[in-house]
Amino acid sequence: MSDELLVVRCQLGEREAFAELVRGWHPAVERYVGRMLGGPDDDVVQEIWLAVVKGLPRLRRPDRFTPWLFTVARRAVMNRLREAYTRPEPEPIDDVRGEDEAEGVVNRETLAGALAALPAREREALLLFYLEDLPLETCAQICAVPVGTVKSRLNRARGLLRRELMRKGYEA
Repeated sequence: MSDELLVVRCQLGEREAFAELVRGWHPAVERYVGRMLGGPDDDVVQEIWLAVVKGLPRLRRPDRFTPWLFTVARRAVMNRLREAYTRPEPEPIDDVRGEDEAEGVVNRETLAGALAALPAREREALLLFYLEDLPLETCAQICAVPVGTVKSRLNRARGLLRRELMRKGYEA
């Protein structure tokens, strides 16, 4: 069943429709929160679903549920990362080589650590675009910035991620 139809059913008060919506989107919300905060945070995920329950009746365009959901999630994450967003941009990561990984293969732990080292704005752009597979326009709506800004953040994030992986010993 489409998300749009589930949203309409939720707005009509069907509890099973909301449960189905949560079952479908909970993993994506958990992934987004975990990657943005550097690990799982059940409190933030619960805040998000509470905000969804409260705000769903006022959602005027059920076909825009996905960007709306990630906007709610972003707001909750931003509340947790407020100090990261207010700090000045960090200096570029130096190119110091770390220990070599087993034959240069990037494992999940290495990648997760490299992602966690990125500034919050750039990490968010990478997560939404590549890992959640959202279009640039949707990413821009979620981040409340123009599409060009998302493209800039993606470009900067790829460079920073590459340098961080090289610093950890991975050679592309």
